[in-house]
Amino acid sequence: MPLTHVPLALGSMLLLLLQLLSPTSAFFPNIWSLLAAPGSVTHQDLTEAAALNVTLQLFLERPPPGRHPLRLEDFLGRTLLADDLFASYFGPGSPSRRFRAALGEVSRANAAQDFLPTSRNDPDWHFDAERLGQGRTRLVGALREALVAAQAGDHALARQRLGAALHALQDFYSHSNWVELGQQRPHPHLLWPRQELGSLAQVGDPTCADCEELSCPGNLLGFTRLTSGYFGTYPSKPPGKCSHGGRFDQSSSQPPRGGINKDSTAPGFSPHHTLQLQAAELALLASIQAFGLLRSRLGDRGFSRPLDVTPASSLSFVLDATAAWARRSTPPRSRLATSWSSGGQPRGARRCVLVPFHDPGAGFGPVFTTSDPDSFWQQLNEIQAMGGGDEPEMSLSALELALLHTPPLSDIFVFTDASPKDAFLTHRVEALAQERRCRVTFLVTEDPSRGQRRVRREVLSPLRFEPYEVVALASGGEVIFTQDQHIRDVAAVVRDSTADLVVLPLEPPVVVPGRPLVFTVDGLLRRVMVRIHGEVRSFWIRNPAGVSQGQEEGQGSLGHTRRFGQFWMVSMNDPPQTGTWEIQVTAEGNTRVRVQAQTALDFLFHFGIPVEEGPHPGLYSLTQPVAGLRTQLLVEVTGLRPGGRREGPLPHFSHVVLRGVPGGAELGRVPLEPRGAPERGLLVASLPPPLLSTAGPFALELLGRDGGGRDLRRAAPQPCRVAPVLLELSGPAGFLAPGSKAPLSLRIASFSGPRDLDLRTWVNSSFTLTSNLSRVRLEHNESAWGRLWLEVPESAALDSVVTVTVAAMGREARPVPPTHAFLRLLVLAPHPQDQLAVPAHSSGPVLAMASSTLPPSPLVTRGRAGGGLAGNPWWGTVAGALLLLGLASW
Repeated sequence: MPLTHVPLALGSMLLLLLQLLSPTSAFFPNIWSLLAAPGSVTHQDLTEAAALNVTLQLFLERPPPGRHPLRLEDFLGRTLLADDLFASYFGPGSPSRRFRAALGEVSRANAAQDFLPTSRNDPDWHFDAERLGQGRTRLVGALREALVAAQAGDHALARQRLGAALHALQDFYSHSNWVELGQQRPHPHLLWPRQELGSLAQVGDPTCADCEELSCPGNLLGFTRLTSGYFGTYPSKPPGKCSHGGRFDQSSSQPPRGGINKDSTAPGFSPHHTLQLQAAELALLASIQAFGLLRSRLGDRGFSRPLDVTPASSLSFVLDATAAWARRSTPPRSRLATSWSSGGQPRGARRCVLVPFHDPGAGFGPVFTTSDPDSFWQQLNEIQAMGGGDEPEMSLSALELALLHTPPLSDIFVFTDASPKDAFLTHRVEALAQERRCRVTFLVTEDPSRGQRRVRREVLSPLRFEPYEVVALASGGEVIFTQDQHIRDVAAVVRDSTADLVVLPLEPPVVVPGRPLVFTVDGLLRRVMVRIHGEVRSFWIRNPAGVSQGQEEGQGSLGHTRRFGQFWMVSMNDPPQTGTWEIQVTAEGNTRVRVQAQTALDFLFHFGIPVEEGPHPGLYSLTQPVAGLRTQLLVEVTGLRPGGRREGPLPHFSHVVLRGVPGGAELGRVPLEPRGAPERGLLVASLPPPLLSTAGPFALELLGRDGGGRDLRRAAPQPCRVAPVLLELSGPAGFLAPGSKAPLSLRIASFSGPRDLDLRTWVNSSFTLTSNLSRVRLEHNESAWGRLWLEVPESAALDSVVTVTVAAMGREARPVPPTHAFLRLLVLAPHPQDQLAVPAHSSGPVLAMASSTLPPSPLVTRGRAGGGLAGNPWWGTVAGALLLLGLASW
């Protein structure tokens, strides 16, 4: 039964309860859980619906510039989708891809609370075991951390902490007896730590009667105090107290048997399953309150950034400050002002990041971030050309800094005439670019004015630009070599042809002498652009009707051709003819061809492992697949109804193809299965371990049909790579305070054979990081534990973010690229409420009791790494770990 469509007033806000599609444990974590309990409302559903409600409210209160205001009645009685919302506010075809990606991050952070080793069995994160006051402390602490992270500009961390807070908040309504007490509104004091929660059940109060059945509608004793169920064996359930209940709860077999959770509609999991809808409605309203609270504290612009509530793409520029031409390669001031406010977007919609780098002695940075074109231009003019120094420069260090401050799914442009002095960072930057899903394009030129004064202390290798090639390939970007006089024109073309465009698959993907490159144009594509750069002697492009156009500049029969040195750009006429196109190139050396087009139809994706063990079934998300594990690919299609149309058949994708990169050989194809309602565009494919046995990168390509039955092909913007081992990095249960020493947990597991690994760690220069694990050998299905200690200096800046990186590198004769895990931690000042007594239990018992002075020996556990589909109790943070920074107050 769907949630009602009736608008409700909550305080001063007008709230719209949306229909939830295919919703499930404490509510169940995500849509994968519906296999166990069909028809349930999940944490994912509640989180996405709440975010859409608050975004709609923001749009209703702030009419779009130059457009008619939105009307609430236009959204009543129908499912609210991100694509429809963006089309109504920003105009037809406005992409909601980044917004949906941000919501996905929050939803996955929410679901991960059921899988992380430091939160999955902690009653404080789930309002279990009558620990309602402690649960409220964790909840408001996580909200505080989300607020501080957003104010600090670390929106990825803000989304992670927001997801953790929403999980706890939603669990309150499923795990407590608030609904059973007849309450029809969210708890008025749950989000406010200085308010009393009300009358709470005391230690000696019996709360439940014995229930032998799966369904226990009348097992709560008749009293009016607030309680919640006990789960598992820790803390143990006192006599007379309620259990959580369900097949995963060991305490439910101890009298009084049964339980009170409303996580799902299935009695085998939820003894109070008949109240799931009521609990979901209150959890949704409370989640909207939490989003609204952040909006009130951050303001509309500050609230919009963590959720990417804009179709505008973000841009980052990494500039060689020692080259005067670098400043000339960025967009002119007039172009900046136009692009910053294009498409009916407000002036501050686009975000831009600028990071300069210098000679090795001068270093790199600082980071400058703005949404104002005038401020950007002023900062750009303040970058002074600094001559001299070695030819190699700190370009990768600056790029790493830019990646840490650039929103996901953004474009980063590196302008330089020098190779990297810091090439040792290549694999780390490569992994970070893939984790952030950012595309990096290098524009490399030689500045003639520096030829006489550059000091070259060593013979330059012809392979000195190879690190740029590695990072570009991993991120879906390019390395473009051009001349100084053409740099601004080439930069403008590349920049304008990357934002919000899809890359069309080429067959073959690289130039082969005498063989044409083939690509397919469908009816949903516009602004098709062909880019060629290299030592080209000639080329021609032919459309499906046999009409050809050569390399002559100017307007031709198919489109307009421009040339800047060795760089060619052909903009095809709109609408392009549908069907198979060909490109024939005659050239010398390494010539590259890229075809891009504008379309609303695109897709997001992530990987996951089904977890079938307690506390709840669901899908544990991975940044990348792991060798030896059967992995699920989850796809979210965007722009299914281009132009906002609501009638007619929807496009659909039926298969995913894995192709080797850069050669393009097909590694295999797997059918895609829909999940939920078709308009949500959720698809899943099961990827067996043999398909993920490739050592090199691979690309994802979706195959399907449009509404008229014609072929569709879409390719992911970045390639993927199979991690040889699973690397998990988890943080402490509390935030970081200046002068403290925080324990971190490291887990490594191998599912694909013996591995000899070296481990390396990095952290910000002012912090000290020690580890008891630097080398390990793992057999098949074997895992190892390690501990790290992070010392926070007294001088650490408050409300700042520190990034911890761990890399596992193979010692084989032909080692594969290392596996990286990134952990972001927040430095906060202690709050008065943080002085509350530490609870008797601990969310991380091993870490909480570990000595801070004498690291114990690393622990290797055989036969515990598991394999196949089933999840295991130790699942933790994977390459981009979620943080557990509880015990703070709002």
